[in-house]
Amino acid sequence: MLKDNIKLSKDTTVPNHIAIIPDGNRRWARARGLNTLYGHKAGFDASVKVCRAAREWGVHTVTLWGFSTENWDRTEKEINYLMKLYSKLIDDFLDEARENEVRIYHLGRKDRLPKFLVKKLISVEEETSKYSKHIMNIALDYGGHDEILRAVQNIVKDGTKPEQITKELMEKHTDTHGQPYPYVDLMIRTSGEQRTSGFMLWNSPYTEYHFENDHFPDFSPEKLKNAILDFSRRRRRFGGNDAMEHFTFDPHLVANLELKWWRLGNIPEGVSFLDYSVKHLKEQFGLSKELAGKAAKYSLEAIKYQDKNKFDMAKNSLKKFYKLLKDELKLAFEPEIVASLEVQMRKEKGEGEETTKEHLAEVYRISLFQAAKAAHLRVLANVARNKGDWGRAEDYLGKYYEALKERIA
Repeated sequence: MLKDNIKLSKDTTVPNHIAIIPDGNRRWARARGLNTLYGHKAGFDASVKVCRAAREWGVHTVTLWGFSTENWDRTEKEINYLMKLYSKLIDDFLDEARENEVRIYHLGRKDRLPKFLVKKLISVEEETSKYSKHIMNIALDYGGHDEILRAVQNIVKDGTKPEQITKELMEKHTDTHGQPYPYVDLMIRTSGEQRTSGFMLWNSPYTEYHFENDHFPDFSPEKLKNAILDFSRRRRRFGGNDAMEHFTFDPHLVANLELKWWRLGNIPEGVSFLDYSVKHLKEQFGLSKELAGKAAKYSLEAIKYQDKNKFDMAKNSLKKFYKLLKDELKLAFEPEIVASLEVQMRKEKGEGEETTKEHLAEVYRISLFQAAKAAHLRVLANVARNKGDWGRAEDYLGKYYEALKERIA
């Protein structure tokens, strides 16, 4: 059980297969004036916590890259330490594997690993072969090119004719053959490195990537949760069509409507604030007049409570507002989360870029990376608004809606 009782919301899309490139152990140690071997030990401890969290949240398959085919150029002392550490990792994990029905696979070559480690790998593979509830892949002496080369070599050895080589045949010769989820849904690399180094090349045609700045020893279950939440927001196309056809608004018209809403005094004479709110929401979200009226009512309630510093009541109104949007537009966000983020944005006067980015990602089901440009422009618009610079606010607001439509159209 996780010590901090970290949970995922019920609507989270949990990846079936997470692959982790645990980078930065040595840098973590050097930054603290420690021997690099301590960094590997700290990374080992982090891997246990992270893999346990993934399993408790329903991730079926976790793949951890421990040693690459290129890592043999390290010192003999470091390599020997790592091999003993991997052996200990297997020993320590075996009880959990039995308890939680985790099948352990070794990915990579066995011909160059120490005999004591190979013996242990073969033993745990055989002992856990009866389990199917979860899979733990340990990649040792593994390289993406090497895996494909080994697969091709084995196909050639079998005397297969070129025209008989298919995708299905290749899969039968890869290290993950026979697994229910061989393809990686989410790949995480730590230490700020933004490359995959060829990890699981065959298994990652539609993999989503998450690059974490912290070194792996500091990669916690909380950070894993954030990566999974970011994954959950993404619209995975798999080469198909995912047009969000209800978002057909004119960016500059919506920006103009919102700016007048901000300024209040510029709402045309003879038009009530409610009527104007309806027009704005109808244009932005493509709602019917009736639904836009209900949404506007909830939105104006939130503003009224916010002005009285009754943020809990504002949040309740926003939950109703977002539930209406979710039900009508068939979006996948959780109203409770989105309403909480919007309340936080209002407390920050719209100038908190991280909150704004998370809010946009949650509502429109895009990644934090994809939400960054629009969030930045939205914050600039709010900064100008708070200074009373209405010309600049309108300019940034127009650019914000352009960026948002480009991203979600």
